[in-house]
Amino acid sequence: MEYRNLGRTGVRVSPLCLGAMMFGPWGNDDVDDSVRIIHRALDAGINFIDTADVYSAGASEEIVGKALKGRRDDVVLATKFFMPMADDPNALGGSRKWIMREVENSLRRLNTDYIDLYQVHRPDPGTDVEETLGALSDLVHQGKVRMIGSSSYSGSQIVEAQWVARERNLQRFVTEQPPYSILVRGIEEDVLPTAQRHGMGILTYSPLSGGWLSGRFRKDADAAPTSRMRPGARFDMSRPANQRKLDVVEEIVAVAESAGLTMIELAIAFVIRHPAVTSAIVGPRTMEQLESYLPALDVRLDDAVLDRIDELVAPGVTMNPDDNSYGAHELTAAARRRR
Repeated sequence: MEYRNLGRTGVRVSPLCLGAMMFGPWGNDDVDDSVRIIHRALDAGINFIDTADVYSAGASEEIVGKALKGRRDDVVLATKFFMPMADDPNALGGSRKWIMREVENSLRRLNTDYIDLYQVHRPDPGTDVEETLGALSDLVHQGKVRMIGSSSYSGSQIVEAQWVARERNLQRFVTEQPPYSILVRGIEEDVLPTAQRHGMGILTYSPLSGGWLSGRFRKDADAAPTSRMRPGARFDMSRPANQRKLDVVEEIVAVAESAGLTMIELAIAFVIRHPAVTSAIVGPRTMEQLESYLPALDVRLDDAVLDRIDELVAPGVTMNPDDNSYGAHELTAAARRRR
């Protein structure tokens, strides 16, 4: 395993990060099987695990905690907060009140006394970033958290957070977790270069673009219509943007076959080849899925393959805007100036 520097933290992590979203009722409700998958990933050399409090309402963190018994110090353990965890109006967001309460819940579920990387799951437009950074800085000083990071922050939000940390002498975000895949390349334009300038580690999520690059969705295939398990605009095959994605997927299959790779191997290798990316989060539900991801670690894409991918999806382009994690608040009808 070729380990990489996580930004400028001095911590070294594997190019694949084991995402735990599918462990628990959201995906694999067999706890023992989920533990076996985690152990297989660790045995393969993966030393980076990412979960979140909201995944299966905390069950994912509990499964990870069980799997890491006796192996905790060998792992860089990351989790996230922000999403609603109860009907309580204060059981969400980036406030000091919630952070101080929820970190204790995550520590208990993870069965650990420290979290290596504690991340804000989404920007909180209703909370001053200084409030969030101040609470997280206190957790670092208390030893409950080693590092802090952001997720799905825009370039300007990254800069603002870095500036506030410097001006107020607070802990800074040392990582960013954005979506990135062959079909979702918007972060190449601003987020990745901004994070690089600030020396941040990048752990990207959804390298298979929610299954679009796994072979699950193919043109004229029975699996192509919207799945009940995948509702919403991202998987509505009647939308022109998704029809275009189906066309591109067929071309990507041909690229992979000509390179002697599976589409999964090509998709993951593409992500971890980018010089700004530290680690790609892969979230298996089954052992078979994990085994299909691991060979990508040994894949080295040549320039001809990368050039062909650029022809299919131009750098900096996200084919379907519904795949974006950005602008959720700024682009609502109420926020747009012309409304």
